[in-house]
Amino acid sequence: MILLMTTAPPKDSPWIFGRKLPPLGLAYVAASLENAGFRVEIIDNYMLKKTVDYVKSEVRRLEPEIVGITCGSVTYQQCIQTAKAIKETLPSCKIVVGGWHPSYMPETMLQHSEIDYVIMGEGERAVVELANSITKGADISTIAKIAGVACRYNGKIVKNSSSPITELDDIPFPARHLLPMDIYLRKMEFLTVNPVDTMNVIRGCPYNCAFCDTKGLWGYKCRSFSPSRIVEEIDHLVNNYGTRGIYFIGDNFTINKKKTTEFCDLLKRSGLDVEWICDTRVDLISRDLLREMRNAGCRTIWFGVESGSPHILKKLNKGVSIEQTIKTFKLCREEEIQISCSMMLGIPGETADDLKATSNLAKKLNPDWIHFNIFVAYPGSSLYSEVLKNGLYDRLEDFVAYVKTNQFDYEMLLKLQRKFLRDFHRSPRSILRKIRRDGFLTVLRRNM
Repeated sequence: MILLMTTAPPKDSPWIFGRKLPPLGLAYVAASLENAGFRVEIIDNYMLKKTVDYVKSEVRRLEPEIVGITCGSVTYQQCIQTAKAIKETLPSCKIVVGGWHPSYMPETMLQHSEIDYVIMGEGERAVVELANSITKGADISTIAKIAGVACRYNGKIVKNSSSPITELDDIPFPARHLLPMDIYLRKMEFLTVNPVDTMNVIRGCPYNCAFCDTKGLWGYKCRSFSPSRIVEEIDHLVNNYGTRGIYFIGDNFTINKKKTTEFCDLLKRSGLDVEWICDTRVDLISRDLLREMRNAGCRTIWFGVESGSPHILKKLNKGVSIEQTIKTFKLCREEEIQISCSMMLGIPGETADDLKATSNLAKKLNPDWIHFNIFVAYPGSSLYSEVLKNGLYDRLEDFVAYVKTNQFDYEMLLKLQRKFLRDFHRSPRSILRKIRRDGFLTVLRRNM
């Protein structure tokens, strides 16, 4: 059998306060393995936060031939510690790691003898081929040729580039039946219905934002599940999990206007009574598309605005202007679609004036929800190299750089983050919008 797992987050890490969402990537891999005839179990230890001793006991109980571990740069040490504990418990099992960090820096995983193989990029196809090879006793020379796999061979690390899956519809629905669905947050402030579940229906990104690392995992070409397949999965969620809302997680939901319109039409004709949220860019929106989306149940769109400074937007290579953002927000208002957005603080080269411009733009845009995120540099983004080269960080935790600028250190940015949020939520326009949306008594209770 095959055991797939996430690792517990680092203690006292700010990342533990993120949304409690299921690991869809791992669930897709699990479904592909089940579809190939393997027995699979999942331990979502990022949520469960079980001890290493618990993991050891599960390994003894299950005796897996293969253990697959999802690893990010933030959980790097936890991944290595978990791999060592598993090998101590069951030396015969093969340990495979995948996810964001192994995709960018496979050598940092394979320098540890406990880790046998690395999956780079999309995992569904590569992991099935690797699992078949391992369980059938294939020679390492054969395994070392599998696309998307890195391993030690003849005293060297061999890396085989992955080829993107062109027909995403061939991938089974995520194996949510293997996840403890009752522990996840199935409610979101962006929708009035619950339970709300997540779907990831688009992969790849043709843009080159300097802060982003997504292309290393998904590639430059944007690929998506077909509109009919998306509606089928929604139907599956409604009938098996009682889902009433969907959050489509993915950067460019509306990048293909024709497919988005077709999806909206199919969803309306299906009779499925769901509301939904999506993420997209301000330059991928038009009035007619917004109307199609609203009529199909879209209630909120999340935009990455990032900065109110043209200078910083240019540095981020975002490819959109402040004027485009203002125009798109106005269209959303006119078409009665709610807006959530995110902005970043602490970009290398950012000044006090740049940060003030971001705060001012936030107030002018007046979205329904806003997040001010402090930029943290990860492997895979072009800014990561600049941050490391110029020492623009207060601390480096393994491979994650907590940034500083010439004028602000990380602690100062934390204070600014709190101030910007406080100023935004206390502005008269924001208070009036919340009263219209949630009611006076609800807003009053929240602020007492």
